[in-house]
Amino acid sequence: LCCECGQFHLLLDNHLYNFQDEVDDELICHICLQPLLQPMDTPCGHTYCFKCLENFMQEYNFCPMDRKKLSFQQCHKSSLLVRNLLDKLIVFCPFKAECQQTMQRCELEAHLQNRCPGFKKYRSELQRKKNPISKGKEDPPTKVETNTLKDPEVPSGGSSLVAESSAAAVVSLGTAEPGLVNPAFEETEEGENLPQRTSLVAETTTIEIHREDPEEELGMRIVGGKDTPLGNIVVQEVLRDSVIAADGRIAPGDHILEVNGVNISSVTHCQAVSFLRHPGPVLHLMVLQEKGFSSKTAQQDSTSATNREVIHVTLIKRDRSEPLGIKLIRKTDEAGIFILDLLEGGLAAKNGKLSRNDRVLSINGQDLRQGTPEAAAQIIQTTESRVNFVVLRQPGVQLSDPVEDGSTSNNSSSSSSSSNGGSPVHHRRRLDQNHYRRKSNYQKGYISHEKTVAIKKEPKESLGITIGGGRDNKNKLPIYVTSVQPIGCLFRDGRIKRGDVLLSINGIDLTHLNYYEAVSALKSNAASHSVILKALEILSLNSTEPSLDIKEQGFSWSPLWITWLGLPSYLHCCQDIVLSKGNLESWGFSIVGGFEESKGNQPFFIKTIVPGTPAFRDRKLKCGDEIVAVNGVPAIGMSNSELIPMLKEQRNKVTLTVVSWPGSLV
Repeated sequence: LCCECGQFHLLLDNHLYNFQDEVDDELICHICLQPLLQPMDTPCGHTYCFKCLENFMQEYNFCPMDRKKLSFQQCHKSSLLVRNLLDKLIVFCPFKAECQQTMQRCELEAHLQNRCPGFKKYRSELQRKKNPISKGKEDPPTKVETNTLKDPEVPSGGSSLVAESSAAAVVSLGTAEPGLVNPAFEETEEGENLPQRTSLVAETTTIEIHREDPEEELGMRIVGGKDTPLGNIVVQEVLRDSVIAADGRIAPGDHILEVNGVNISSVTHCQAVSFLRHPGPVLHLMVLQEKGFSSKTAQQDSTSATNREVIHVTLIKRDRSEPLGIKLIRKTDEAGIFILDLLEGGLAAKNGKLSRNDRVLSINGQDLRQGTPEAAAQIIQTTESRVNFVVLRQPGVQLSDPVEDGSTSNNSSSSSSSSNGGSPVHHRRRLDQNHYRRKSNYQKGYISHEKTVAIKKEPKESLGITIGGGRDNKNKLPIYVTSVQPIGCLFRDGRIKRGDVLLSINGIDLTHLNYYEAVSALKSNAASHSVILKALEILSLNSTEPSLDIKEQGFSWSPLWITWLGLPSYLHCCQDIVLSKGNLESWGFSIVGGFEESKGNQPFFIKTIVPGTPAFRDRKLKCGDEIVAVNGVPAIGMSNSELIPMLKEQRNKVTLTVVSWPGSLV
C-alpha cells in the first residue's frame, strides 16, 4: 500500500486518487488518461505525467499526440500555475470505511501520515503480520569451471535431457537432445580448413548480486522453462541502468541454473520468475555462459587467466554529449575491444580507474566480449549520465598492433573509434510488419478466450484503464491492458482485466494500431453513452502455478513471456532478419522444437546465440524468438531433420522470419 496516496499500485507506477468531481479534459494526461501528476511540457505544446512520458520515451522517440520527433531531455516541468491547479483538485480519503474526509490532492499524504484513522489501523495490522525474512545459507566463494564441449551431432531422436545440476546443464549443450538443431556447432564440408575452431567453450559461474533496495528489480528479461521447448531459463535482455547492467557480468544468452542455491534448470517459467523476483539484499545466481569457439591460442591463453582481474568502473557524464576521452581499438591476435589511450584532461583520465591495455567486457550491461569499437562508442554516445564499464586487466600485458581497417584505425581522428565521436551510426533496417498466418497455435499451458463487454456509462466518465503495446513498439505487440484504475466504468463492471488484449472498441479494430492511434481511438469512443469492447483474455490451464500478482509489488507490470505464446496467430506480427556469413563460418545459433510424434507440432525457438558468430554480430536475433519461416518457407509442422537441410543449403545468406515476444521482467 502506497503511503503517499493510500492505494495499491506498483512502485514505478503513478499514484492513484479518487477525485470528488469530474476533472477538466485539459488537465488529463493523454498517455494514462488520468489527471496529470508531476506534469511535463513538450516543445510541441503537449503535457503528460512525468512517469508516463519517461516510460513512453524509453520505447519511442516521438510525441504521443502529434508523433513529432522528441527526446525526454527536451521536455520541462509545467508552469507553477498548472501544478497548483492540479494540487488543489479535491480527492476523497481512500479509507472510506473509517474516514469520509475530502481534501486537496496535495494534502492527502500528510492526512494519511498524521490524521487518518483508517491508515493508522492498516499500519498497525501490517506490523503485527510482518515476519522477518529468513536469511539463506552463505554460498561458497565465486568459482569458475571451464568446460570444453565437443560439437554435437545433429540428433534424430532420444530421450529428453533435463539438467539436474550445473554440471548436467553444461553437458546439455553438447548432448543430443530431442528437437535440438545446432547449425552453430555443426562441422561444415569445409571443416578441415577451419582454423582450429573445433569446440565450444562454456563456463558455469556463481555471481553475487547486491541490492541497496531489497525489492528493486534486477532489470533483465528471461525466457524458457521446463514447460516450453527451451527447457532452461535463458536471459533474453539486460535493461540499461539496471542492477544487472551495473554489475556487468550477466549477458543475453546466459542460462540461469540456480537462484540462492535452488536448482531452477527443471522448473516452469512462472516458478523461475517467482524465484528471481523474490526480494532480498543479496542474490546468488549460478549461470552458464558461452564463450564461443575455442582455438589452440585461446586454450593456451586460458592458463594465464588466473592472473587477470575484473574491474568495475562508473563514469558520470554531465550531459549526453560530454566525451569520456577514451580511445578504443581492436587487436590482431585477440577478439574484443581494448583501451589504447586515455586523453589527458578527459573524464576517464581524471577518474583514474581505467588503464591502457584494459580489455572492455561490457558497457552498461551490453556484452562487448566479441564487440567492435564502433558498437562501444555508440553505447557511450547514447548514454545520458552513468557509463558502467566492466574491464579485464592483466598486469604487464602490452597491446599488439591494432587491426588497421577503416573503422578502427588509431592514427586517424576521423575514423578512430573513441567516446569523442566519429563512430558510424548504423541505421536499423525497416522490418516487414506483415502478419504471418500460421496453420496452428502453440498454447501449452495457456488458452485464449474472446469476450465482448457492453457498458452503459455517463459521457464524461472515463474508461479508467491504462494500456501498453502497439505495432510501433519494438516487439510489435498488440494493445493490452496494463491496469484497471478504481475510478472508471470498467473497474465497476469488472469484466476487463489487466493483461487482456484489446481487439476492438465500438467496431473499430485495434489490432493493427500503434500506441498513439489506440489511445486516440479509446479516448474518442469513451465519450459516448455506451461502449462495446472486444477483448482476448489469456487463461492459464495450470492452477498450481504461483500467483505472481502478489509478488509483483515493486515491479513494472507487463505480461509474462509465456502468456504471449497463447495468442492466436492472427495477432502475431513477424519480422524478417537477414543473416550473412562467410564460407567457413556457421550461422551461430541453436534452435529447439519442431514436430515430434510424442509432442506433436511445437514451434522452433532460438535457444543459444554463440559469441563471435554472424547471429551474435547482427544483434537482431534474440534467445526465445520463434522461427516461423526460413527464406519464406513456413516452418510449422517440420521436424528438425527437415529444417536442418534448409539451413545448411543457405551458403552465405539466410532470411529468418521470426516472432519476437518480450521476456518476463525480473
